[in-house]
Amino acid sequence: MSQANPSHASHAFERLDDLAEPLLVEDGARGDLTTEALGLHGRRGHVVFFARGPMTIAGTELAAAMFMRRGIPVVLHRRSGESVKAGAQLLAGDGDAADLHLVFKAAQTMVETLSGMATAARAMVDAVEAVNPNVRVACTRKAFPGGRRLSHVAVTAGGAILHRAGLSETILIFAEHRAFLRDKPLAAVMERLRLVAPEKKIAIEVDDVAEAREAIDAGFDILQLERFSVGAVGEVAALARARAIPPLIAAAGGVTVANAADYVRAGAGMIVTSAPFGAPPADVNVSIAEVKLN
Repeated sequence: MSQANPSHASHAFERLDDLAEPLLVEDGARGDLTTEALGLHGRRGHVVFFARGPMTIAGTELAAAMFMRRGIPVVLHRRSGESVKAGAQLLAGDGDAADLHLVFKAAQTMVETLSGMATAARAMVDAVEAVNPNVRVACTRKAFPGGRRLSHVAVTAGGAILHRAGLSETILIFAEHRAFLRDKPLAAVMERLRLVAPEKKIAIEVDDVAEAREAIDAGFDILQLERFSVGAVGEVAALARARAIPPLIAAAGGVTVANAADYVRAGAGMIVTSAPFGAPPADVNVSIAEVKLN
């Protein structure tokens, strides 16, 4: 069974440190009225992030960048892609009490949200790879608008791959495209795509076994089976295996942690999902204590 690469995930989050300032400004563009009213500026504090439960971590590097933007040095104890047990210390830092309060809640919420996605992705990856370690879980571009960069890095921290990061990355025909191609058989569509994009693999989403058979006959490289039953996936997989060069069968829509393994057993060579993007946040505890100065 493959494991997420914490080093790769960590570097990916470090490349997102340009988001640190916008995340801080969103919550504290006009300062923190409470800490200002209490006169906490100039007092020294120590902050620690802990995992309340088992989780796969995502976003601690970006959280550290947020603290450092406000002059708070941070020690990273856990990096994105690592799976931890309850009580694990994730990061710690010392700084001015007012600055700590400007940063910690936004950083906590970000780590919780992204770690929830990473944990959900890890669970599905583990379920799939327990059946076949060569089958990938691919997360779609259906992340919350404006949050795709963070969401995509979060699910890759959980061991998933990206289905397609954007519209220009791959060719994938949906029913919405075919609405304008009713007069063309799939073989003619495929012939055009091979001519226009000869270096690309061509994928098509199909809605039933009959469409899948037509797409196989037309020579599509990847068939994305939308909301097929496990049995129907098995039927299409058998049709694909009969070809000298079988297309990749991707099960999409309605795939969950509970049934992902069944789709792989039926013959799916890839699982396509957006489910981790809607995962509940992980639970990260934050402790802040005053540091007495001599």
